[in-house]
Amino acid sequence: MKLPDIQSTPPEEKIPLDKVGIKNLKYPIKVFDRAKGFQSTIGEINLYVNLPSYFKGTHMSRFVEVLNEFKDEIHIKNIHKLLKKLKEKLNAKSSYVEINFPYFIEKKAPVTQTVGLMGYQAFLKASLHKEKKDFIIGVKVPVMTLCPCSKSISEYGAHNQRGIVTIAVRFKKFIWLEELIEIAEKSASAPIYPVLKRADEKFITEKSYENPKFVEDVVRAVASELLKNDEIIWFSVEVENFESIHEHNAYAFLEIEKNYSSSSSNSSSK
Repeated sequence: MKLPDIQSTPPEEKIPLDKVGIKNLKYPIKVFDRAKGFQSTIGEINLYVNLPSYFKGTHMSRFVEVLNEFKDEIHIKNIHKLLKKLKEKLNAKSSYVEINFPYFIEKKAPVTQTVGLMGYQAFLKASLHKEKKDFIIGVKVPVMTLCPCSKSISEYGAHNQRGIVTIAVRFKKFIWLEELIEIAEKSASAPIYPVLKRADEKFITEKSYENPKFVEDVVRAVASELLKNDEIIWFSVEVENFESIHEHNAYAFLEIEKNYSSSSSNSSSK
């Protein structure tokens, strides 16, 4: 029995749409791991294509079909192959993918060297418009900051808080997530650790007191490091502190385009 294809019929309002598709699909993926080669994780995936004015809707099942064709092979090296297939399957000019995923690194405490697994939230965004490629990777890094103002005006101690540093980059040559994480952590008052003994806690407390940072300081410190890397052609940095003595959060943001042109495309190869 032939069923009607309602999605392919013309809409009442013939207006083209930039993005249509599916969101929040959980799916196994592989990502590059500097220490182990690859790391298997679970991605939360969004897939979109453009929709011409003469189609009422898109075919949602085709997005999942394309994803299934790349089963066990969803990683940076072939993400644009997936996007090309998506364009072909849905007869689109543009395709897009966004993947958010947890990423884990074994991390040693600063004094006792106690090992634990530290989790970070990483993400990638890629698109293919006709033959033009775009690719962004990034990571959210928890850090500790100590307030310079509080330290300068208080007789005893200073307030501190956990913050999140979010770094996103476009690049010419592959950039490890670990590189971005290291930059974020050294730009704050102190890193966050999965396991701390008393000696470690003493070290971190004193280290942060000797290294007070506003959110603005952290953004500038991260940007300074990213500007030194010639492989990075664009980046954004944002820092949000979950303030310990305020009702509000503190926030700062910066975006810099170094030498990225609209006609260029970046490589996702190692």
